Amino acid sequence: MAEKGDNLLDRMREEGVRIEALCGGKGLCGKCKVILEEGKVRKKSTMPDKFLSHEELEQGYHLVCMVELVEDCVFTIPTESRIDNPKILLSSKLDLHELNPASRKYLAEPTRLHRSSLLLQRRGVRLKEYDGPSPRINDDIHEKLDRLRGEGEVTVTVSRTTGFPEIINAEPGDTRDADYGLAVDIGTTTVVAILVDLTTGDILGTASDMNRQITYGEDLITRIALTKTQEGLKKLQEIVVDTINDLIARLSEETGVEAAKISDVSVGGNTVMNHLFAGLESYYLEMANIEVSRDPIIVKARDVGLAVNPEAYAYCVPNVSRFLGGDAIGDVLAGDMHKSEDMSLMVDLGTNGEVVFGNSSWLFSASCASGPAFEGEGVRHGMRAALGGIDHIKIDDETKKAEVTVIGDAKPKGICGSGLIDLVAEIFRVGVLDFSGKLVPGSPMVREGKWGLEYLVVPAEETGIGKDIVLTQADLDYVIDSKAAACGGITVLMKKLRIGIEDVKNIYLAGAFGTFTNLENATRLGIFPEFPNGTVHPIGNGSLSGAYATLMSMEKRREAREVAQKMVYVDLLVDIEFIDEYSMALYLPGAKQYFPTLSGG
Repeated sequence: MAEKGDNLLDRMREEGVRIEALCGGKGLCGKCKVILEEGKVRKKSTMPDKFLSHEELEQGYHLVCMVELVEDCVFTIPTESRIDNPKILLSSKLDLHELNPASRKYLAEPTRLHRSSLLLQRRGVRLKEYDGPSPRINDDIHEKLDRLRGEGEVTVTVSRTTGFPEIINAEPGDTRDADYGLAVDIGTTTVVAILVDLTTGDILGTASDMNRQITYGEDLITRIALTKTQEGLKKLQEIVVDTINDLIARLSEETGVEAAKISDVSVGGNTVMNHLFAGLESYYLEMANIEVSRDPIIVKARDVGLAVNPEAYAYCVPNVSRFLGGDAIGDVLAGDMHKSEDMSLMVDLGTNGEVVFGNSSWLFSASCASGPAFEGEGVRHGMRAALGGIDHIKIDDETKKAEVTVIGDAKPKGICGSGLIDLVAEIFRVGVLDFSGKLVPGSPMVREGKWGLEYLVVPAEETGIGKDIVLTQADLDYVIDSKAAACGGITVLMKKLRIGIEDVKNIYLAGAFGTFTNLENATRLGIFPEFPNGTVHPIGNGSLSGAYATLMSMEKRREAREVAQKMVYVDLLVDIEFIDEYSMALYLPGAKQYFPTLSGG
């Protein structure tokens, strides 16, 4: 129940109403629009009204982060501010030579407690076909075993996640064929979960949703800032676990597998997401060059509120640095670049970008603040890859008009990441955009708008939002800044390693960026250099692949830890060479040494 004086964004968060809030409610992005249909409100500030047009203000548009409730109100959320279910990349399975999950079931014959000569209580459980140290067992599980004795066969679940075996469940009958695990990719924007049969490795079901933390800010820094208070940390931890629990409930309903029978969980995510999932203090991750533990984070399901077997463990693929985490380690595992003698490059561009060079002997990495531009956010008419999103664009050489394709059977509502890359690369190709990233005045489809020059992508009568979809000069500045950060991150590592574009043999592109993006346009834009001898390998959702692999294989867990331990990390925030590389990458496509063909060099 809302009360007088409540902030509208806070109330919408509490009620689970999804609305865009890129800046986390600071009035800096202009995305959280609503239309006041009935009632009165009070504005905290009128400064953010600059994001609204004169027509929108007349129609009753407000930004929810700036609105305080005065009385009962009725609002409409316009199409462009709604968070729709995104198009999510679900590739997840790696070919494993041998299945060796951390959680396994064994037939058991429980024994009573007995006392030793030292008067210490000892408990023994004989396990059939088990070979290893005697597993630990807590009082609750042992009491359960005692109750089951005499009822026939008993099956126990043994977890080796902590490095020492522990019995985490006991069930009547022979249930060895009913052993289940959960692999989860916790992304900054989306969460994907797969239910896996631990005895066969088969994926039984997949579910995905938006990470509910998103209304508290799209970027990692905004969310880290919230964790400076215990209340903020607790809130972010609870809502990401709530997101996962809803996915578990959906998977359980879809497959008929009881959630309580899930005995192991493996999580892939960046360093911040891993910390927030586990409820660990995160504010220290704001500090440049701070040392981050490279040991995997391991927590009990009951301690974080995960709706599976409460005694099950959740294992997080290990992190490397404050902004290079288990998701990047999963990417490396998915591409097997750490096993190849060839020079390889892995790039994963999302809200945060990860770059790794290396081979079987060494790995060298960095992360770059590419921002959410490549996910369709941060620009006026950007959106995630969902229904109505423009995913690809071609510009006519003569008329300079845009020809667009749209996700689903819908009119265009905005431009998603792959479409944005196409658009900027194409207007550069046809001469509407110059090498400095500025729109050329007088070009067809270029006009003067409220925010300066803009390129008309789709006229209002052809859109699903009733407004022109445009690309402004401010949008271009943002996209080019993002591409310069990504390219600069790659080239500064090349400079340190003294390698040229001819040396790279394999290019592993992770995530939606690597799967849906037109790679020719990404290179023309200058997101990454030309690599004449490089073979491109899209690896899909490497983070989910890493979570699946480490769920099904103790060997992969050891491999993940070894990769994390040996990886060298360069913090670009304090690297003096990065500024030079970033500055050169602000031009299109970039320095001649990296773009010899496209730059005419």
